[in-house]
Amino acid sequence: MPDPIPSAPTQPVFVLVRPQMGENIGAAARAMLNFSLSKMRLVAPRDGWPNPKAEAMASGAADKVLNYAGVFDDVAGAVADCDFVFATTARGRELAKPIYTPEAAMLEARQRILAGQKVAILFGPERTGLENDDITRANAIITVPVNPEFFSLNLAQAVLLSAYEYSRHSLQATPRDPGLAAHIPATAQDVEKLGDHFETRLDETGFFTPPEKAPMMKRNLRNMWTRFAMTRSEVQMLHGALRQIFRARD
Repeated sequence: MPDPIPSAPTQPVFVLVRPQMGENIGAAARAMLNFSLSKMRLVAPRDGWPNPKAEAMASGAADKVLNYAGVFDDVAGAVADCDFVFATTARGRELAKPIYTPEAAMLEARQRILAGQKVAILFGPERTGLENDDITRANAIITVPVNPEFFSLNLAQAVLLSAYEYSRHSLQATPRDPGLAAHIPATAQDVEKLGDHFETRLDETGFFTPPEKAPMMKRNLRNMWTRFAMTRSEVQMLHGALRQIFRARD
């Protein structure tokens, strides 16, 4: 069941993607509650949900974080209602996206939330981190400036660092107008549907050739859409333009 995100968000959503161990989920919940954050979502937890080991590790955080955590089958569903998504990863992995330090990212998140947007932060599974297909759903990347010879952070550490940086800015940030005051930002679901529309139409024209390059081409297109930070009216306009082009062609 999705977590109860209010219509006027006051904090980011922490999305744990395919977490492997219940103990790590519980530790992440404790880290969040240390800094008064409670909006957690889980994508396909390996050992199912609910998880007794997570509850035991979370201790007092279980009631306020784990019991209200939303559970989703995939990343697209977990961020569908979000306006801006960060992905935490050690490398850009050849996807062209803005890269933030945790401090800069959480200041950006705070400002967007004060402007009425919903912000999500993706954290990858313990062993492999986020995959490229996960990162394409994000608008920007968070990379921690750590020792390049030992850059791996465990899940709870990554969550703790982001939660701390967000909390640290809570009394410093002031609302700002992002320049789109009269426009509603496109949600992740809006952008996802636009990507589906383009893929379908381009498939019909035989654009994705040769076949072995098709997955990479589609991933690059998805990455492009999320990087644009479009408004809902812009997404609707692109849907309309695409329909008109194919209507004229037919």
